[in-house]
Amino acid sequence: MQAQNRMYIGGEWRPALGQETIPVVNPADEQVIGHVPAGTAADVDAAVAAARAAFPAWAATPPAERAARLTALRDGLAARKGDVAATVTAELGAPPALAEAVHAGLPIVVAGTYAELAATHPFEEKLGTSTVYAEPVGVVGAITPWNYPLHQIVAKVAPALAAGCTVVLKPAEDTPLTAQLFAEVVHEAGLPAGVFNLVTGLGPVAGQALAGHEGVDLVSFTGSTAVGRQIGAVAGAAVKRVALELGGKSANVILPGADLAKAVNVGVANVMSNSGQTCSAWTRMLVHRDSYDEAVSLAAAAVAKYVPGERVGPLVNAKQQDRVRGYIEKGVEEGARLVAGGPEAPLDKGYYVSPTVFADVTPDMTIAQEEIFGPVVSILRYEDEEDALRIANGTVYGLAGAVWAADPETATAFARRMDTGQVDINGGRFNPLAPFGGYKQSGVGRELGPHGLAEYLQTKSLQF
Repeated sequence: MQAQNRMYIGGEWRPALGQETIPVVNPADEQVIGHVPAGTAADVDAAVAAARAAFPAWAATPPAERAARLTALRDGLAARKGDVAATVTAELGAPPALAEAVHAGLPIVVAGTYAELAATHPFEEKLGTSTVYAEPVGVVGAITPWNYPLHQIVAKVAPALAAGCTVVLKPAEDTPLTAQLFAEVVHEAGLPAGVFNLVTGLGPVAGQALAGHEGVDLVSFTGSTAVGRQIGAVAGAAVKRVALELGGKSANVILPGADLAKAVNVGVANVMSNSGQTCSAWTRMLVHRDSYDEAVSLAAAAVAKYVPGERVGPLVNAKQQDRVRGYIEKGVEEGARLVAGGPEAPLDKGYYVSPTVFADVTPDMTIAQEEIFGPVVSILRYEDEEDALRIANGTVYGLAGAVWAADPETATAFARRMDTGQVDINGGRFNPLAPFGGYKQSGVGRELGPHGLAEYLQTKSLQF
């Protein structure tokens, strides 16, 4: 698998303006599988110019026609589902079943929701003597992460296009091949030249140039809270709109009377999925003191099923592997009890980390406060519901979470008091129309569904 040295700008593939390239490494075997251009500020300039030139016509395109283009995009992703899955497995290391079902399957669903929303959203409404219009913000700079490469691209690009915006995408440097494949699908879907543009490159170079570009009206970024702060500062200086989906340290709260075995098993599976590289993962399991020992035993048994190289893939790169192993060492150092896994590399090759469970974790420990982004579960004991709520809300993050109880009413009452943007009740299913985003330092704005579309719209009212 070799990527071509090219950028997708103005409706065509063109050579990068610089000579530097970025190697793409398969994290399962540490082999280089391709190279992509290390985009420069000049490449970003060209892409933004193309997006600005295309914006007036695309913004004026009837919503029904934008919906038709998005439907073609969805159909193109469905036709290339196998290619997407293979690409994600190669550059991210995702197990094939996960790559097929989630990494390739979910973006098709999300693209379909925005095709429908483009056709049905009320872009115009009457309020008394006023007519209120929802108009596209303009040129969007989309900066996406490596952990769900295609899903995060579609979750930004599809609503932006549905709203009438044009886009410049800067994907993560670890997973750029998926972005190139997406650009091929965009081209085949027949979007007008310049409506979508792709620049690969490093975050401090291409990403920074895009976030601070005077021709970009909105920056949508998913990644670490630290980088989100930097992007927010750059955008704020220009009074530019931002949408930030950042870190998480989500709590999985198991209340007395809940189905303990189900709650523990689903909770462990949630963290092990995608090798723990999920911002919304329920990495803190909160269990009442009377059920604590049983929950620890159940978690240790559950995690044993997640074998590295089989059900659990590698981490994305060596730096991430070292980072996660460092957190595991820190947990042991601070007094948490290791009941499964540990810092030792489980395989001789590949950036794997042993699926790990800690017990006797206290809320002040590093592993209970900081985002690890690996297959690590911390189990915390609580005394009563107020103590559980204090622990659940006791981090700087507020992205997601889960509550398990004997009945949905009890779980709902607790969830309403959690400082977090999304909560699953007794194993509630993922809803691609539900708003996703965080409280506190987990971000600003929402993705998915009509709330995600609203991020790319601005409001104008005419009085009569």
